[in-house]
Amino acid sequence: MVSLAAVLGPLLALPRRWHLPVVLGELLAGVLLGPTLAGYLDPHDRTFTFLADIGFALVMFVAGAHVPVRDRRLRSGLGAGALRAAAVAGLALLPAWALARAFHTGHTALYTVLFASSSAAVILPALDSLRLGDAAVLQLLPQVAVADTACSIALPLVIDPAHAGRAALGALAVVGCAFAAFLILRQVEQRGWRRRVHRLSQARGFALELRFSLALLFALAALAVATHVSIMLAGFTLGLAVAGVGEPRRLAKQLFALTEGFLGPLFFLWLGASLNLRQLGRHPADLLLGALLGLAALAVHAAMRLTGQPLRAGVVAAAQMGIPVSAAALGTQSHLLDDAEAAALMLGAVITLGALALTAAVGGRSDEAPH
Repeated sequence: MVSLAAVLGPLLALPRRWHLPVVLGELLAGVLLGPTLAGYLDPHDRTFTFLADIGFALVMFVAGAHVPVRDRRLRSGLGAGALRAAAVAGLALLPAWALARAFHTGHTALYTVLFASSSAAVILPALDSLRLGDAAVLQLLPQVAVADTACSIALPLVIDPAHAGRAALGALAVVGCAFAAFLILRQVEQRGWRRRVHRLSQARGFALELRFSLALLFALAALAVATHVSIMLAGFTLGLAVAGVGEPRRLAKQLFALTEGFLGPLFFLWLGASLNLRQLGRHPADLLLGALLGLAALAVHAAMRLTGQPLRAGVVAAAQMGIPVSAAALGTQSHLLDDAEAAALMLGAVITLGALALTAAVGGRSDEAPH
């Protein structure tokens, strides 16, 4: 049933003119099969939750591995991109404070991270269809990479302010181990050991690179759990480490198959089932909160037009998925967010994705128009 339901994601993403990410259909399938409607999927089932945690770690690992840290274009525009990412974070403080105060949630820091975030996993595949121009892309790439990385590290710290000190120490341990993994992987690559293992694995059908990668990922995830940090940080930072060394094509294909074929869709189905949207109907204030979260994220990124960034690039940079998904998952798992507020976070993310899809569609039509 999970595999069949997950097909809804590719079906909705099939029309290229829509530019919809696959995860939207998977989330929708989870919502329809969960307590919101059918009640078939139980997000509190221990086996379902355990497999969803594995999927979560893999999704964030693949997302981190897709950040183009070795791209020369990223390094050339790093200064301007990093400054814009910092400016967006600064601007985000005011609407975050205003919404947290107006809706009495107390989540100013969380909303600031949400508004400042950019989803590299969503934005990078859409760049070709956006026709932004080389100069805008050169500065947009590092802006998205910096925002995605910084917000992924900050989220575990702001989701539960009461235990921020403990989370900071845990995050430091996880990031430190991920950096150590980067140094080890770089040595393995430079000494040619990885290529020897690759040839042996390919000749004998051992899938050794995949086995070692999963062992490293789950060891880092175990450290995250032991230090009370989200496995999101473990997956993302290890993905960055692999991206820094260079991910082998065969390993990338194997991880893509494992993640996108089953465990990733299972996680998004679990997350959709965890979001009881009936609560939004019972609490119209949370419906309004979700809409305002999405509009505020678009506004703070669009304000970068004042720095010379094209308006379309600002709208694109506002597209978010990983951080809201992680916040909703962390919030529901740790009972820090109620069902309605978690659903509001996802509604805000959907609004930013809709703006990205509209921007891509308009860009595509203008490119096809006769000159």
